[in-house]
Amino acid sequence: MGVQIMPILDGRKQERQGILEIANLMVVAARTAPKSGGRDDIVTAIVHGSEIGAIAAGMGEIAAERNDPAWARHAKIIKDAEAIVLIGVRGTKSYVTNCGACGCKSCDDFTKIAKRPGQDFEGPNCIFKTLDLGVALCSAAKIASILNADNRLYYRIGAVTRRLRYMPEASVIIGIPLTATGKNPNFDREKG
Repeated sequence: MGVQIMPILDGRKQERQGILEIANLMVVAARTAPKSGGRDDIVTAIVHGSEIGAIAAGMGEIAAERNDPAWARHAKIIKDAEAIVLIGVRGTKSYVTNCGACGCKSCDDFTKIAKRPGQDFEGPNCIFKTLDLGVALCSAAKIASILNADNRLYYRIGAVTRRLRYMPEASVIIGIPLTATGKNPNFDREKG
């Protein structure tokens, strides 16, 4: 009986693979999260590879346009992400309850008004669709947390990905970068 050779898997490569598996589970969690009236207007995507650099570059451009260093600071953090989960909502669709939270007297009025681009997102948005986005985001972030992936919700990633037209049907998008590091870079005060 000969000596059995056991394969050795590179830990860093396995961590990258694990992050992509976590991202997949996060989009499942976003999809299955409860929705107002069971009407699903959530949109999801996973970004990895060179597209993360495009997002970071877009954040740098906005930093310069707005003279806002926070955009550049966040660009430096997310450029090292292994994957970014994007979760958005078709928020310009109405729930049809006539609550008035959108500023209209009825959902019919909301549906008829012109939707317009704002600085980063399109609006107005139905409050119920916006709440659905929040629940989907929390469900996805919960999965990342349970599985110990570094993560944080970023408004700025969503603003850039709308500019890049990654999910054009979404009126609002939030991004969740994922890494597996010794110290969560999203909360590292030493990076500035």
